This record gives sequence, C-alpha cells and structure tokens, in this order.
Amino acid sequence: MQFLKYTGPTGTGERGASSPSRFGRMILNPKYLEELYRTVNASPFVSHLPMRLAEVRIDGARVELEVARCHIQPFGIVHGGVIATLVDTATFWAGFGGLADGVGLVNVDLKLNYLESVTDGRLVAEGRLVRGGRSVVYAEATILDDRARLVARGASTMMVLPGKGIRLGVAKFV
Repeated sequence: MQFLKYTGPTGTGERGASSPSRFGRMILNPKYLEELYRTVNASPFVSHLPMRLAEVRIDGARVELEVARCHIQPFGIVHGGVIATLVDTATFWAGFGGLADGVGLVNVDLKLNYLESVTDGRLVAEGRLVRGGRSVVYAEATILDDRARLVARGASTMMVLPGKGIRLGVAKFV
C-alpha cells in the first residue's frame, strides 16, 4: 500500500502537520516540511507564477498568491489559468501529505468551477484530501479571496506513482 495505514480518528479535532488527523498519529517531520517549502517555493514554475506553498498537512494543503500584474488577463481580471493552477496545486499537495515517503502523484483529471472574478488582493487555495488509495487519490480545493468570497472550487483525481516522490534527504515522518 502506498498510502500509510489509516488508523481511525483520534477524536482530538486538531489539524496540522504536527497534530493527529484522520490518519491516526502520523506526524509530518517539521524539518522535512521546512525543506519541502524551501524546495517547492524556489522551483521555476512556482517562482514564475509567483505563488507560495504555505502549508502541507497529512490530509490537506494551503497555497497562497498575491495578485500581481502578471496574473491579469486583457479584461482586467485574474486569468482562469491562474485559478486552475491554484486548484491543481492545492489538490496535489493535499494528496501528497499522507503518501509514504518516496511516492509521488500525477494529475489525471482536473475539474473546476469559476465562481467570482478577481482583480487584486490575495487568493488562498485550501486543498482537502477526500480519498487516498493505493493507485488513485482524490482531493478538492476551494479558493477564497481576501474578502472571504468563494472564487473557485475544484477537484482533482491523481494517480499514485511509487518511486517518484520528491527526494529531500530528510525523513518525511517522525
């Protein structure tokens, strides 16, 4: 099994990389997360857009983007491709957190709905793992603007790729 074993809810209601989740007591290594954020946020595409991977949890992720001139299309609003990229990125990292070390993902299907146009400010994409499996992972994401308006909502189906994980030289879990 490529996903680490689900051991049931802990009943704490806590979330985050260092707290229990629906995956039991799995804890992402803070040093791993630090290296992951450094590596991902310095990567060419993320730097080019620019956006920022802000948080990865066992069952979720957050991606942030400050709207800049490069995100605006000719009609003065954020380009749909930017919104799609945020959904794609947030769902990917939401699915990644609970995967065993050394396992990767690739998107095979992306669906989204554009619900509100944006001209400026900050966008936050919150990804949530819905189902993690041996070969397929499914996650959803919502994007809110800085006025808490729902800008877009989407979902992604991803294929699990054993041996294709990101290599950071730090243990993924503690």
